[in-house]
Amino acid sequence: MSYPFIKMPDGVILDEATSNQKYGKFTIQPLERGFAVTLGTAFRRILLSSLTGAAITAVKIDGVLHEFTTVPGVVEDVAEIILNLKKVRLNVINKQTTKLDISLSGAQEIKASELQKSCPDIEILNPDQHIATLSEGAKFNMEVRFGFGKGYVPAAKQNIVDQTIGIIPIDSIFTPIENVRYEIENVRIGESNEYEKLTLELFTDGSITPEEAMSGAGVILRDHINMFINFDVEQEEDKVDNEKDLEFERLKKILTTSVDDLEL
Repeated sequence: MSYPFIKMPDGVILDEATSNQKYGKFTIQPLERGFAVTLGTAFRRILLSSLTGAAITAVKIDGVLHEFTTVPGVVEDVAEIILNLKKVRLNVINKQTTKLDISLSGAQEIKASELQKSCPDIEILNPDQHIATLSEGAKFNMEVRFGFGKGYVPAAKQNIVDQTIGIIPIDSIFTPIENVRYEIENVRIGESNEYEKLTLELFTDGSITPEEAMSGAGVILRDHINMFINFDVEQEEDKVDNEKDLEFERLKKILTTSVDDLEL
């Protein structure tokens, strides 16, 4: 269906000069006045809240029953270790893998890279993220569980299947989007300056590209809007079809009626 009085955008353009695995800058123009803020707000909300990502969901440390305690030989308390684990960004390569174990001893710093060393089915996107510091003679055994979700899920709402003693659910930030911002500018088309240009900038954690993020958000938005498309049109088409059927039946009845019955 064409809309002769509405100017449609030429397309979505990615600034390839500045884009990379974690950053993308997209422009959409020209847009009728008001459409830029509508699209910008919708895409920003969907990108930040609705895309699927992976995150650590629970942890189990030997000798620890709850987060308000300490581990012998470890500088950080359990609450601080959990805070550090919340910052770990990961990409799960094998979707069937849901946990890993690490076992370390002796004086050393534990970084997020240790998680990937013990489980090749995941990719740690910020390997230098600090987790804990071990003192001389310390022994540290930890089970880390991870899963998929969207947005932010607090520890109290985690769906932990195996609730064994010592499993501590943690807050999870599943969204792969770190930040989204948009800007609206006026643009001139011919003699009119009543049009707008929308610029969308988004930052990902590296688990997906900006193009994949925009495409995913677009699909979610489209699937919601599809429910409204052709709603009234379909009803009108059904009405026309019914009228055609009635007229056909009327003509058929006339054509099959004998001359005597017509009383001509």
